[in-house]
Amino acid sequence: MVTSPEFLSAATLRAALLADREQALTRLYRQAFPLVRRHVCGHGGTAEDAQDVFHDALVILYEQAVGGQLTLIASASTYLLGIGRNLWRHEQRRRARLPQDALPDDPSALEAEAAPETDETRFAVLDYVEQLGARCKNILLAFYYFQQPLTQIAADHDYRSVRSATVQKFKCLERLRNSVRRAFRSETIDY
Repeated sequence: MVTSPEFLSAATLRAALLADREQALTRLYRQAFPLVRRHVCGHGGTAEDAQDVFHDALVILYEQAVGGQLTLIASASTYLLGIGRNLWRHEQRRRARLPQDALPDDPSALEAEAAPETDETRFAVLDYVEQLGARCKNILLAFYYFQQPLTQIAADHDYRSVRSATVQKFKCLERLRNSVRRAFRSETIDY
C-alpha cells in the first residue's frame, strides 16, 4: 500500500482542504491518528479518549489552515500530534481536579442529594427581612442581592461616609441574624 505524501506546508494543506476537504481530512486522519492514539493510550487514556482528542485537534488545525493562520514548521501530522498532546494534558488536569469517586454514576442522584430549598424556607427568610424595616431591607437587598458597592449605597441612603454605610449594613445584618436565631430557638425548644 502506497501512503500518500505528507502535507509539508500550510499553503499546500490549505489548498487541499479547500479543493477536497473530505479527502484531505481522511489523509490527515490516516497519517496522524495512530500517533495521537499511541500517545493518549500510553498516558492513561482510552481509544475513545484518543478519538475525542484527535477530533478536537483536527478541528483546530482545520480552522487555522482555512483561516490562513496556520504556520507549519513540521509536517501536519506532527502538528496534530503536538495539539493532541496539549489537549490530552489539559484533559488529564481537568480530570485530576474532579474526584471521580465523589460523583455518582446516576446523574439523578445528584439532584436527590442537593436538597433544594423549598418555597417555604425562601419566603421565611424574606419575612425576616421584611420585619427589619424599610431602611435595613433596602441596604441588605442593595448589597447582597443587587451587589451594589458600598459607595453607591452610602450615596443612595444619604450616609456621610462609606464607613457609616458599612456599620449600618452590619447592624442590619446582625438584627436579621438575631431574629432568625430567636425564631429557630423557639421552634426547636417548643415541644
